[in-house]
Amino acid sequence: MKVFVTGGAGYIGSICVEELLNADHQVTVFDNLSEGHRVAVDERAQFIEGCLSDRETILNAVAADQPEAVMHFAAFAQVGESMTDPSKYFRNNVANGINLLDAAVEAGVKKFIFSSTAATYGMPDTVPITEQEPQKPINPYGESKLMFETLLKWYHELHGLEFVAFRYFNAAGCSEKLGEERTVETHLIPNVLRVALGQAKQCRIFGTDYPTPDGTCIRDYIHIIDLAQAHILALKPGKCGFYNLGNGEGYSVREVIETCRQVSGNPIPAIEEARRDGDPARLIAGSQKAIDELGWKPRYATLEQIVDSAWRWHSAHPNGYSG
Repeated sequence: MKVFVTGGAGYIGSICVEELLNADHQVTVFDNLSEGHRVAVDERAQFIEGCLSDRETILNAVAADQPEAVMHFAAFAQVGESMTDPSKYFRNNVANGINLLDAAVEAGVKKFIFSSTAATYGMPDTVPITEQEPQKPINPYGESKLMFETLLKWYHELHGLEFVAFRYFNAAGCSEKLGEERTVETHLIPNVLRVALGQAKQCRIFGTDYPTPDGTCIRDYIHIIDLAQAHILALKPGKCGFYNLGNGEGYSVREVIETCRQVSGNPIPAIEEARRDGDPARLIAGSQKAIDELGWKPRYATLEQIVDSAWRWHSAHPNGYSG
């Protein structure tokens, strides 16, 4: 298929582009490079530098490309920043996204695949979290993603645009060629590996008194390759709706740090600090719907596999893409 990918120079988008191309799809990447890296765009893909805020540019780009599907990864995703600058998140994640939706409808695109988030659930009442869990976001980032999910339902009903929205849990790991580098890194695994690389003195544990076996938060980590494969499966005609993506297994902060020590072979000092506001004790995905309806099956489900892939990329690229 011909697939138009927004945000295809970012961490998740670039690896999804790589996997799409490996599966013989044709790909056009649209990215403004505000967070992504031009060198991370696979050379087999066509690249357009542009911003979704420029309505005419995105309308013309999609019309000229005539894709059969759109994959949308071009969103801001820092929870903390969304609490201090909500306007930035609603303008980009919602208003700019409308420009892309309109471009897809005008060009006759049949399938729209959206990078959503488990943050739409907020503080869940039950774990594992299924798609039936009430969505009660507790920050503008999660709210902006939920608003776009609502737009997708209406565009499906009114324009016939078939969509799949994936609610990610913790995307992690790297491919052989591509990895994770952000201007502001908030993800646990790359921050812990920075200590293993000697780029930081210690990592931080926020809260050690949670009602979990070792007192630290438990999260569900999904390998980036497994996440990308779900997006490829979602291209099949007739697949439509909302799906969680996670491994269904949770690992504590202490377990992640210890696995990073074992995989890297390096000592990783950790300091304990107070809890952060809004951190649930446990977030684990119920992904059975994706398994049953899409035929999805994680191939790299263990924490060791995820950390090993991240360590191999980060140790080979200690300065990220700039190196």
